[in-house]
Order: sequence, then structure tokens, then C-alpha cells
Amino acid sequence: FNSIVGYHPIDSGTIEFDGQEISQLMVGEIARLGLLRTFQQTRIYTKMNCVDNMQISVSHRKDSKDGIFASRRGEIKDRAEHLLEFVGLYSKRNLISGDLSFGQQKLLEFAMALMNEPKVLLLDEPTAGINPTLINGLIDRLRRANEELGITLCVIEHNMRVIMNLAEHIYCLSNGQMLASGAPEELQNDQRVIDAYLGGH
Repeated sequence: FNSIVGYHPIDSGTIEFDGQEISQLMVGEIARLGLLRTFQQTRIYTKMNCVDNMQISVSHRKDSKDGIFASRRGEIKDRAEHLLEFVGLYSKRNLISGDLSFGQQKLLEFAMALMNEPKVLLLDEPTAGINPTLINGLIDRLRRANEELGITLCVIEHNMRVIMNLAEHIYCLSNGQMLASGAPEELQNDQRVIDAYLGGH
């Protein structure tokens, strides 16, 4: 993920997104094309409230020059509050984000990514460290982001229940090698996947 979005350079080959070679672009340039990622450990501003986190997350966008940004400030705040409602954090919008639970912080980071209207969103273990009672809600919001907002999601996830309920196509890796790929209903009966991921050995 880090190489795809520009954090780490690649040693060889190319990375293409939406028909454009992007491996030499900076992180902000790639983000403006509509390709973003979230992290296993959240990257939020823990001393700011949720709405401010949402608003500051759009500062890298191509239309955020001072004059335009100022004229759109109200629109941006409205969008921030709408997306906080979308992820279930509207009632927490004025709370300092550092006071949220880890699961709520993950939802906030997800909403911050949505502020930038991505075409493709890469999510690194979105359910890691989250209270099991919040996982179903997160799965539902990820699915809605795909279905209602048209965002393609690419997810790294070790929770097989989550990925089987979320993904349309799955790639299983073991020790850095491709083990199997296919639809969830195919892989849940694949003995290699069962042995590697589902406790069959």
C-alpha cells in the first residue's frame, strides 16, 4: 500500500492508476487523482475535535487554495458533519478525537478519507483492535461506501469473517506468495486457505 500511494519508492516495474503511471508521483499528487489509504494505526489529530479533523483532511486537495478554500468553508463543514453521520459519529462531532475509543478513531479516519472523495480507498486492517461489537457496523459502512458512494475498496485484513462478508474477490497470501484467489464462496472451501487462515493445521 505504501508504494502504491507514494510513501515508499519502488525498485522496479510500474504502478498504474486509472490509465496513468503514478510510481514517480508524490503522495499528494496521487491523492488528488483519487487514490488514498488508511493505516492500521490511525493517523488523526488527537488534540482536535472530530469536525476539525475532517476539515483539515481536505487541505491537500487541488481546490484548496486560500480564496477557494475560504469560500467553501461552510460547504466543507456541512460535508464533514454529513460524513460523520454516515460513519455513526455525528453525536461525537465536537469531542476531542483523542478521547474516542480506538474503534471510533478508526471510523473517524475512514470518514476523513471519504472527505477527499476517493475513487479507490486502500484500507490496512480496518477492524484490527476494534471491539467486536463495532465490527459489524464498520463492515456495513464499508459496504455502503462502495454501493452508495461508488468507491472501490482494497482491504488488507486477517479477520476472515470480515473479509468473507465484505469482499467480492479475495487474494490470499501466505509467506509472501499468492496462495489462492477467487470469490469468497470459492475460497471458504479451498483446503489451502482453510489450512493457512482458518485453523485447519
